Amino acid sequence: MIFPRIAHPFVVVLVFALAATGVWASPAGEEEPAAAADKEMVLDPTTGEMVTAPEYGGTMTVWGGAWVTESSSDPYFSYSDATVGVVEKLGISDWGIDRDEFDFRTVFFPDSFLTGRLAESWDISSDGLTYTFNIREGVNWHNKAPMNGRALTAEDVVYNFHRQLGLGNFTDAGPSPNWPAGNLKRIPFESITATDDSTVVMKLKEPSLPALNIILLDLPTYIMPPEVIEEHGDVQDWRNLVGTGPFMLTDVVDGSSATRTRNPDYWGYDPKYPQNRLPYVDELRIVVMLEESSIFAALRSGKLDFRARALSLDSVESLLRTNPEIAVTPIWFRSSDSFAPDVRVPPFNDINVRRAMQLALDNETAAASYWKGQANATPQGLIGVKGYYIPFEEWDEEVKQYYRYDPEAAEKLLDEAGYPRGADGTRFQTVLNTAAFASLDFAEIAAAYWAEIGVDVKIDVLTAPEFAQRMRPPSDLEGMSGATAGQLGDPVTVIDDFHSDSEVNRGGVQDPEYDAMVEAALGATSIEEQKRLIAEADMYAIEKHWHIFGPKSPVYYLAQPWVKGYNGEAGLNKWEDWLIFTYLWIDSEMKEAMGY
Repeated sequence: MIFPRIAHPFVVVLVFALAATGVWASPAGEEEPAAAADKEMVLDPTTGEMVTAPEYGGTMTVWGGAWVTESSSDPYFSYSDATVGVVEKLGISDWGIDRDEFDFRTVFFPDSFLTGRLAESWDISSDGLTYTFNIREGVNWHNKAPMNGRALTAEDVVYNFHRQLGLGNFTDAGPSPNWPAGNLKRIPFESITATDDSTVVMKLKEPSLPALNIILLDLPTYIMPPEVIEEHGDVQDWRNLVGTGPFMLTDVVDGSSATRTRNPDYWGYDPKYPQNRLPYVDELRIVVMLEESSIFAALRSGKLDFRARALSLDSVESLLRTNPEIAVTPIWFRSSDSFAPDVRVPPFNDINVRRAMQLALDNETAAASYWKGQANATPQGLIGVKGYYIPFEEWDEEVKQYYRYDPEAAEKLLDEAGYPRGADGTRFQTVLNTAAFASLDFAEIAAAYWAEIGVDVKIDVLTAPEFAQRMRPPSDLEGMSGATAGQLGDPVTVIDDFHSDSEVNRGGVQDPEYDAMVEAALGATSIEEQKRLIAEADMYAIEKHWHIFGPKSPVYYLAQPWVKGYNGEAGLNKWEDWLIFTYLWIDSEMKEAMGY
């Protein structure tokens, strides 16, 4: 088994942990499984390593959750996986970057690593008020009615931005109700116009530091097919989806699979191998599997080529005992096992109750035992991108004291808050709403810790769509909800989570002082100023205990050895996990030689 290069200290721990149990070993000079001696080899310019030459054809089968077929294909209305690889945005992160410089194991893509996609290039005026985008020539819509392969124009781009923002002909309809559109709506646009067939000019009322990143990458900025919207009113039916991307969405079976077929007329080439037109595979099939046992059985039997975001280290270790050739990449995106108490109502409107819930969690023991040393128990706020948060060792002692394991201190705080133990030993009961993004096992561990201080927590597991719907204002999640911390997402987006107007404000926080801090960060005029303001807002939220921190554990990306071109990347753009499969290929000879 070969681990891709991973710039994270915990990887060393993982490798030695697996080696110690006999699960993983990689003898020096070990050849790839069933490697063909006469295979043409080429240099991967982003890693400096020799790999088998890219080849075309075959089907890439990857795992996907239930959302793959439940989502609308129109980002105007909801988060949509159906659009990924089918429709495109103006920008993209540069796949040709040296992986030592940027490894794509994040969901934060700084401007310095972006390149053009539908916009070949852009220019920003010296006063930061005018953004001019040069739309790429030679880009055509899929040859499917009603677009019928016509050329992409600047007016198509303007149409989509007007639709999302409620401008121009969409003034009466108003802006998109979809929560990720919030970032786009915060940019102070004055006008968005096409000055000719290949030029879009966006004028701002005042400078906005995050504007370029949002315009190029955010979910609402997919360029959807205008004629389809005019004909059907929207693109919620996947059958009507037409794009300019490397794949065409050709089949969706509800609750089962979503299939994309290679666009033979795609305009894009591989930045690593510029002579190669993309994509490499003929078909990308995303299959829905909900049972962990079924997913790992499919990996063992070679029916799955790739699995993203596995949570269970036990399952990964078990897989490697039978299939040591599968490459495993652990990535520490965030703590998905933190909790957001509803601060609007008792008991969690009392900060001492929230402090007590944190003090009751023995995160270090959980990280060492449940996660076998692979999780990081060092407390964090919302932000995980270095430079945008204040590290725990720099927190004031007054704050630090509430982020340790001390059940006696927790009980004292609950007594003082007016929640004594009753005759049965219970202080109060509450509900924890959670979903598949978090570990149910850790939720149960946390509930057991809380029971020790007299708090009875009932765990209610929701489906992903139900959780997302109930999270939106006015949130009707009960008591506490699963939340995230230490995120490697765009800090500008993440810091907005506790803003009064946020669509993902699980705990219902309404704090004008925090809102002002977020607004100041969004209005920063330099990166350094923005980093400082975001870190201050994050620290304010930490002091308020608006979330209860749980360990930051890895998720695991699993790739069969015949999946080539992969170096442990998690994704290519915000919201676009599946886009990396545009650049990957299958070594069909290796797969066949291994009996699959």
